[in-house]
Amino acid sequence: MELRQLEYFVAVAEERNFTRAAERVHISQSGVSAQIRRLETELGAELFDRSTRTATLTPAGEAALAHARAALAAAGALGRAVDEVTGLVRGRLALGMVVGCTITPLFDALASFHEAHPGVEVLLREADSDLLVDAVRAGTLDVALVGTPDPPPEGLRAHVLVRERLVVAVPAGHPLAERPGVALRDLADHPVVCMPPGTGLRAVLDRACADAGVRPALTLQAGAADAVADLAARGLGVAVLSESMAAAYGDRLTSRVIEDARDPALLALVWKDAPAPAVRAFLAHGRRAFGRPAG
Repeated sequence: MELRQLEYFVAVAEERNFTRAAERVHISQSGVSAQIRRLETELGAELFDRSTRTATLTPAGEAALAHARAALAAAGALGRAVDEVTGLVRGRLALGMVVGCTITPLFDALASFHEAHPGVEVLLREADSDLLVDAVRAGTLDVALVGTPDPPPEGLRAHVLVRERLVVAVPAGHPLAERPGVALRDLADHPVVCMPPGTGLRAVLDRACADAGVRPALTLQAGAADAVADLAARGLGVAVLSESMAAAYGDRLTSRVIEDARDPALLALVWKDAPAPAVRAFLAHGRRAFGRPAG
């Protein structure tokens, strides 16, 4: 019995699909299937019911799953204990980042981390903030750069990197461009272009509108700041972005702070307690790359 067989077994059990499990462990589906067949032969029992499209655990598989996870956790703890003594950083770093991320310091942190620890395999996943937070809680990601209205998300630790106010961004000639500042109630008079639910910036906007008793017409949604800005520049709505996001489009859009949206949008690194050496090392590089949090 090999640890990799247990890793593949746990991956299929959690993904409930051989193809997704293979993508997760970065080998072919046939390789995953072959290793699990060997594990089943050694154990003398089938671990999965393969009669449907979904890979479901058999009673034997259910009994084996907790022990497989415990074995993998023990092997990881053994490696970390030795690494603590030797000061060696190795293994794998699973990093998440928000969709459409163009935050240069994050890439600087990755580059400096890779240069300092070339033996660590870095995996990068892009998703909405809510999904990234869930993945860190579940342990499928080690650390993630997320947008959040409150640091830290429940059950996690966080280091705030950016703290910014919400702004509206509109093209020249738009009525809101002539004002020194705007209020949430002003959004009710215009269609709004914003990030979708599940993003930190949208969570901040929704909370501010609820507190103010305002229900703007959120007519268009896009997951990337570029798309939100392009839609607004074409006159399709008032963009709601953070200050630094809007500043990147200053040649096309005029931004105004939403004065009564007082809670800032936060960008933070999040991770679980007792991080592995690779995570601690990356966090150190991240803090240096970003410097002190804004605001």
